[in-house]
Order: sequence, then structure tokens, then C-alpha cells
Amino acid sequence: MSVYQRPVHLLWWLERRAYVLFVLRELSSVFVAWFVVFLLLLVNAVSDGTASYQRFLDWSGQWWVVAINVVAMLFVLLHVVTWFGLAPRAMAIKVRGRRVPAQQIVAAHYLAWLVLSAAVAWLVLR
Repeated sequence: MSVYQRPVHLLWWLERRAYVLFVLRELSSVFVAWFVVFLLLLVNAVSDGTASYQRFLDWSGQWWVVAINVVAMLFVLLHVVTWFGLAPRAMAIKVRGRRVPAQQIVAAHYLAWLVLSAAVAWLVLR
């Protein structure tokens, strides 16, 4: 005896905003992986010397690499924002026996992001 399976169309995830965000957040992991590969290529180029680093800069300055990085940055921002929004559900933090409100957990994540971003900007731009 076979079980009936209702056919699902290819774009089922476009029916609800929550589904769209879910699929986009899952897709964002590909762009997170791209950033990791890009940074590893940068580290490799720097470690190989000036000529290799200059070739990397020339390659990374091409319009299509810049476009991929801009799209990747947008997806990584989506990933961060959605993850921070989910953090209170994944973390049950208690202080003095009382659960910390979700808004405080989200605010702490954004504050940590701001502080770390400022520290990195200070290191890079000084």
C-alpha cells in the first residue's frame, strides 16, 4: 500500500514571508562559505609575498568579484539579523532564577556586534 503524497510546487516557499526568510537564511550559508574562501585566498596571497598579494588585489577588484562580495555581504547581514532574532529562543539565560527577557538578549547581541565592529574598524583604519 502506498501513501499519498500531495504534490508540492517548486516555489512553495514564496507563499509566506516566514518561508521566504527561512529559505534566504539557509541560502545565506553559501555566501558565508564564500567569505571564508575569499579570506583564505587573501591570507594565502599575503603569505606568498607582494606579487601574489597584488595579483589578488587585481583579481578581487574585478566588477564581478565586487558584485559577488556585495551580494554576499547582504546575505551575511540577513543571516546575522535573523540569527540574532532567533537567539532568545536558542538561549535560556537565567539571572538570579529569572529568565532574561528576549529583548535584552537581542540587544546584547547587537551591542557585542557593534563593539567588535568598532574594534576591527579601529585596528584597520588606524
